[in-house]
Amino acid sequence: MAKLLVKFQRYFRRKPVRFFTLIALYLTAGSLVFLHSGFAGEPTISENEPNPLDGTSEGTAFQYLGVVQLGRGFKETPEARNSVRRFGPWFKSVSKDTPERNKMGDYGGTWSRALKGRKVREKEEDRAKYIGCYVDSTHQRALRGVSFFDYKKMTVFRCQDNCAERGYLYAGLEFGAECYCGHKIQALNVSESECNMECKGEKSNICGGVNRLSIYRLELAQESARRYGSAIFRGCFHRPDNVSLALPVTGVMLNMSVDKCVDFCTEKEYPLAALGGASCHCGFPTTLFTLHEREDEQLCAQKCGGEEFESCGTAEYFIVYQTQVQDNRCMDRRFLPARSKQFIALASFPGAGNTWARHLIELATGFYTGSYYFDGSLYNKGFKGERDHWRSGRTICIKTHESGQKEIEAFDSAVLLIRNPYKALMAEFNRKYGGHIGFASHAHWKGKEWPEFVKNYAPWWATHTLDWLKYGKNVLVVHFEDLKRDLFVQLKRMVSLLGTRVFEDRLLCVEGQKDGNFKRSGLRKLEYDPYTPEMRKMISTYIKTVDMALKLRNLTGVPDDYYPR
Repeated sequence: MAKLLVKFQRYFRRKPVRFFTLIALYLTAGSLVFLHSGFAGEPTISENEPNPLDGTSEGTAFQYLGVVQLGRGFKETPEARNSVRRFGPWFKSVSKDTPERNKMGDYGGTWSRALKGRKVREKEEDRAKYIGCYVDSTHQRALRGVSFFDYKKMTVFRCQDNCAERGYLYAGLEFGAECYCGHKIQALNVSESECNMECKGEKSNICGGVNRLSIYRLELAQESARRYGSAIFRGCFHRPDNVSLALPVTGVMLNMSVDKCVDFCTEKEYPLAALGGASCHCGFPTTLFTLHEREDEQLCAQKCGGEEFESCGTAEYFIVYQTQVQDNRCMDRRFLPARSKQFIALASFPGAGNTWARHLIELATGFYTGSYYFDGSLYNKGFKGERDHWRSGRTICIKTHESGQKEIEAFDSAVLLIRNPYKALMAEFNRKYGGHIGFASHAHWKGKEWPEFVKNYAPWWATHTLDWLKYGKNVLVVHFEDLKRDLFVQLKRMVSLLGTRVFEDRLLCVEGQKDGNFKRSGLRKLEYDPYTPEMRKMISTYIKTVDMALKLRNLTGVPDDYYPR
């Protein structure tokens, strides 16, 4: 035997090509045996369909488990392709029309185990079902709940997950990158061919088309979360003078509860639910019912007929909740119809809320804002004016953090946004090391980065404001804290400077969705004060300098909470 092996070794050493040929033949034979074992089980065939294995079907291709075998490769059938493309991880996967297989041995070998594993995963993710392609319009949205955009990383699951988390019934994707949520579809169903754009973050799936929505119905585990989970308490308010005009839809319910009223107004597609005893009123915030003059909550403290631990208001004092229905009166945005020759800056120190202010301005005016820079992440989040050159004249105002004389004098007027330096420095540090809505790591706060950052950026906070006050033309100063506290009044001032007509109903709409998608969560606040006594002493000096400069120009000084307490 040993001599025979030596002869084989010498033979293949002289003829290596023959050796590799033998190895290739051996591997090919093994692969064929493996494939045969994978398809050894006989599939169940409907009585009305020819068995593809009995030789009676025409052609060389045959359909098998949703797959067409053609020559050596496999090609998906349209049905199989749609099942992958159309249904995200929330899809209810097992069709009622699919014939049930025997428990033992319907699918053989490896193929059987793979199918069973996939079915188990899909059953666990039994959350959503694709229902079709629908018309959408910027003037009349098909889904009227919250919306968000991501022109780089949008996926079907991400949209479904965001809508489900907020308790919505439907999730719709449009233009490859836009996600809309809602409780009711108010649009026409159209041909599937019109939803033809791939998702920006998932090329294998379709995310609607131009003015077309790919809509999914979400199957939520908790029905109560869908209906009431995200209702926001707005307060107690005096009954408006003309209820039928201010709150046009009314329902009377003997066993009234907050849930019933919120559900009723959500179903009617209104963002406000106002409870007045046994009456439930639905509507929008308008000049007839602004929600600006809150009353003592004790005036609304009448128990609900259907829930003794809840307050349902009275005939004179309404208790108001904001439903999950999005107020679309301020959602449309576009570029300026005619190019502007006036360049208006939205100037701020980094971390002072410039992105949030841009969001508010775009909602309030209906026009895109621009930028002195280009930030791809902001463009991907829906700020479409980000790509325009700042002198294009197509945007309502231009974001800038510049503080040099030449750069400031290039603008004809400016909104100067000022924020508490302690908050602004921390916000910019988080942005620098964690992105626009992310957070810096613990190592960054405790390392050398934070002291170095404060040393370099704290003086800039002061010089930025001082330079704009010195070199800027027609500068409107807005304190970030005042904008948060009294958004309606401060935003009205800002829009007036921008030279756009102020529509008060539109401003009231902005109040209801002021946060947008550009706010950091409060869940990751630092558990300690990152500022040392030396840092505070330095920053207090800069605060006093800015306060004095504002007062010398007959402007309101910095808010009291700028100083450490």
